[in-house]
Amino acid sequence: MVRFSITFIIVLFCTQLKAQSWEVGAFGGGVGYMGDLNPENVFKLSNPAYGLLVKRNIDAAWSVKLSVMRGQIKAADSLSSNLHQQERNLSFITPLTEIGFQAEFNFFDYVPSVSKKRFSPYLFAGVALSMFNPKTKVGGELVELNPLRTENQDYRRYTIAIPYGAGLKYNFTEKWTLGAELGYREAFSDYLDDVSKTYPVVSAYYPQNGSNRVNLSDPSERQDGSRLFMPGSQRGDSRKRDRYFFTGITLTYTFLKCNCPRVF
Repeated sequence: MVRFSITFIIVLFCTQLKAQSWEVGAFGGGVGYMGDLNPENVFKLSNPAYGLLVKRNIDAAWSVKLSVMRGQIKAADSLSSNLHQQERNLSFITPLTEIGFQAEFNFFDYVPSVSKKRFSPYLFAGVALSMFNPKTKVGGELVELNPLRTENQDYRRYTIAIPYGAGLKYNFTEKWTLGAELGYREAFSDYLDDVSKTYPVVSAYYPQNGSNRVNLSDPSERQDGSRLFMPGSQRGDSRKRDRYFFTGITLTYTFLKCNCPRVF
């Protein structure tokens, strides 16, 4: 009985150490965007994406994760099937860097190398800081849109975002875990694409940027040189925030603190 009690305490102590283990790893996949230039297609990918992450497994149900993600989102009205968007003829591309902190909830009792369950679906949510800088191509060269104030607007090139999503993780060896996830981000900005409200009044443009601002605020143009949209008319859609998402796979390595039997 004494031997059993001692063994039980050692196993319990050791399990708690491992349950609170650390993981480090990488992410690879794609990034997409939903906003004024892509209002409907919630699964449209823009470009490849990559990232690094550090995870702390608190117990069999919960873990927390710090990640840095990198990708490039883009969209163009010229590629849309919507006639209004084709006439509007706006486009953008922006590098996007995200620093995020998330909590994960496992549906099964799961700790890499400890639990009997080798896999678990999970949900996650958190908070992130996203940095962006929308640009568009003019004569084959990228031009920053923020300094041109295309809607007479002032906006920061960073924003808070709320990540949320789901995934599936599989501990295929004692120390290595493979995961797949899809996570959307609700950005507290409507200017990831430099489009939000209305066409500006031309007289309000800065003189030194006048022609460039007119062309990039409203690139719609008829053969006679006139434009389709009046100053003050709607330029973006009615949604107040843009969204983006990362989807792909993760590969993590678990740091083990002691050797214990599987107990869950």
